[in-house]
Amino acid sequence: MPRFYCPNPLNSDTLLELPAGAARHVQVLRLQPGDTITLFNGGHRSTPAVDMGSHPNGEFEATITHMGRSDVQVRVGTYHAVEREAGLAVHLALGMPANDRMDWLVEKATELGVASIQPLMTERSVLRLSGERADKKIAHWQSVAIAACEQCGGNRVPQLMPVKTIQAWLQSQPPKTTGARWLLSLCEGASPLTQHLAHARAADTTFLSGPEGGLSAAEETAAAACGFTPVTLGPRVLRAETAALSALVRLLV
Repeated sequence: MPRFYCPNPLNSDTLLELPAGAARHVQVLRLQPGDTITLFNGGHRSTPAVDMGSHPNGEFEATITHMGRSDVQVRVGTYHAVEREAGLAVHLALGMPANDRMDWLVEKATELGVASIQPLMTERSVLRLSGERADKKIAHWQSVAIAACEQCGGNRVPQLMPVKTIQAWLQSQPPKTTGARWLLSLCEGASPLTQHLAHARAADTTFLSGPEGGLSAAEETAAAACGFTPVTLGPRVLRAETAALSALVRLLV
């Protein structure tokens, strides 16, 4: 059954006009009145239920009742309390890889179940974004995450945070009181992530990963001062996007 993201309050036995993106997708698939689809509104762990309707998670069956030239109306049906998310919330902060690698990373991280993604500009970052260009990129990456959720069955869309410099982001971090903070590092003294998995899976986690070339020594020092423990994935030097996804696999799968 086709799945569509609908960021509206969803309640059974109500008529609903689909948002423009979902409506276009329905029309592209040549669906017709009477066809059944699945809707989800992508509730986040931190989103109060009142903001997302009676059911912030799970998904609904819906039946198409009207197909206009540019509008699609559905009747929302049965609610299914489906939970396909990991019990652990992993927040990924990373130096943005260049070209289309960030698109690929957002897609795969969403499929794996990441809770949020924080794009960072670091000393060695190739991709530099600010202003309107940064806003457009965030909107694009959010749409990539939505499409990945529609495909993989996820009912919580990870949030793409505004682009920040790593210095500004570290300064905005609250004191470490709960949860775990990990830093992917190639520096001597970093311990294997596998040695920490039991602890890493015991609480919500923030994972920091560098861009091509990794974080600078000064950036790693600043991260350590904010409570990030350096860990390594092994002796091989992985590409920026491969390293981040490899860490997510170990934590979420």
